[in-house]
This record gives sequence, structure tokens and C-alpha cells, in this order.
Amino acid sequence: MRVVSLLPSATETLAAIGALDLLVARSHECDFPDGLAHLPALTAQRTRYDAASPTAASDVDARVREARAAGQSLYELDANALAALKPDVILTQDLCDVCSIDLRSVRGVAATLDPAPEVIALNPETIEGVLDDLLTVGRAVGRAREASRAVVALSDRMLRAQEHVNAYEQGPVVGFMEWTDPIFVAGHWTVQLIERAGGRHPLNETVADDDAGSAAGLQQSQRRAGRSIAVSPEVFAATRPDCLVIAPCGLTLDQTRAEAARLHEKTWFRELPAVRAGRVALVDGSAMFNRPGPRLVDAFEWLVGWVQGRPELIPDGFPWEAMQSND
Repeated sequence: MRVVSLLPSATETLAAIGALDLLVARSHECDFPDGLAHLPALTAQRTRYDAASPTAASDVDARVREARAAGQSLYELDANALAALKPDVILTQDLCDVCSIDLRSVRGVAATLDPAPEVIALNPETIEGVLDDLLTVGRAVGRAREASRAVVALSDRMLRAQEHVNAYEQGPVVGFMEWTDPIFVAGHWTVQLIERAGGRHPLNETVADDDAGSAAGLQQSQRRAGRSIAVSPEVFAATRPDCLVIAPCGLTLDQTRAEAARLHEKTWFRELPAVRAGRVALVDGSAMFNRPGPRLVDAFEWLVGWVQGRPELIPDGFPWEAMQSND
């Protein structure tokens, strides 16, 4: 079995089910776990974040919008290198063409290969969907039993963390920035994690599926949120978040720190209850929240520990820090 992963979360999934030995190539963003540098990277990014620019976040947003309006992909795929590898399985995604190579491009190249590889497109919108993807990948690469064991272990960790949340208590409003300029608030699985950690996310709440009742307790998987949405600073400030997480999509902790410093220059930001109370967390979103993979369980344990004041629940080495005030 020869597997190509063009998606960081899929590579992390392979690691979780003990199948990294099958991997023959990766995307340029596949950086976890360690030890992947020797594998060829088949993709490249056309839009880059310039940390030196005072308008770095808005610059990226503008270039993304221009590329999408023109129907251009944000990534390049080395089709010749992919063909030479003769993969049996290609793991890619169909959820966000801003985050990784688009499915159409991958299928176009795969269709030219002989024999044609199986293209597995992952499209999870919920935390349960993320766990299901472990099973999907496990079946595709012949590691179904290992995948089942991994899902059980991850599910158990989530349940144990959630035991520290009082379901009868109205929790704090948790603001979550997936981008800073413009502000994009959390969507999909991140909102589920916030609510299950005891927080409220009023700008993009989960909604129960039809015929699911309140979808509480064991039915909580039936509550879903939509995509991340853009909001104005005025709308964001109006929610008066008690806690604030800044975890821009694709940025490292160092880059997030720079974006947070730019936010702190704004009066509306400094007046947020979370900022005044010193309840602002900077997180390596690229590693922990943006990728729909197994490390979302680490992110959930961190959320519960941070929101509920249970630091012993936070995984060792979790990439976050409390925002330091410039006042």
C-alpha cells in the first residue's frame, strides 16, 4: 500500500492509527508528527503570510478573495511527482479550498494515472465526523482495527474531560477568532468544542438537527454549527466575551502573538471584558484547532481546563499562552 496525504489532518490521522509507514509523500503543510521531512512535498502555497507587514492578516484575506473571484487555486500540485509515485490511495479534502489543495485538482490528476488511485476526500464538519474519518482512513489503508482502537481512546478522553463541566450552569461567553482582520469567528467543530467545554458562542451557535429535540446529553452530536463567519468589530464586541481565544487559521503561535498585539492597539479590543480581566488565550491554531484531526481532542482538553479553571487537564506542551497586556 502506497499512500499520499495532501492534507495535514489526514497525515495526523495516519499517525494516530499507526499507518505512517505507508506514507510516500505529503503536502507542504504536513508537519506533524516529527520525522516527515524526508518525504517529498507535492504541494506549494501561492498566498503567504508576511509577518513583517502591519496589515498582514488583511493582506492575506484580500489575496484569497481575489484568487477565489478569479477561479484560481490557492495551492499548486506537482502532478508529475504524484504520477511518478504511483500511489494506491490519495488522501485529500473537500471542506475548505482556502486550507488545502482543492478536490477538483486532485481528482483531475488522479484520473490520468494508470492504475487510477483511490481518492479519499475527507469532509468533516463535526467532532464526530473527525472521529469517523479515522475509521474511513483505516478502512482505505487496511488498518481498520487500529483505527477503531484509536477512536475508542480519543472518545474516552473527550468524555473524561467533559465530566468536569457542569451542564446545569450557564457558562461564560467565549469569543473565538479564527482570523483577525477581518474577524472570522469559529465554526463547525470548534463551536461544538466550546459549548461542550461549558462556554457559549453566541455569534455562531450550534443548532439541533431536525427531530433531535434539544440534542442534549448523549444526543449532543446532533447539534451542529455552520462555517466560520466574518463579523465586524462592533458586532464581535457586542457579545461582551468573558473569555477570548485568538487562534488564526494557519498561523503559528509567534504569528498569532503579532496579530494579537495589533488588535490590542484598538480601543474596542482593549475594552472587551475578557481583555480587561486578563482572560485572553493565544493558541497555535494551525496545530490545534484549524485541522480536523486527532489533535482536536488535545484542544478540547485544553478548552475544558482553561474555561473551567482545571489546569491539570491541559495536555503537556499544549501550544498556548496568556496574552500579555501592553498597558
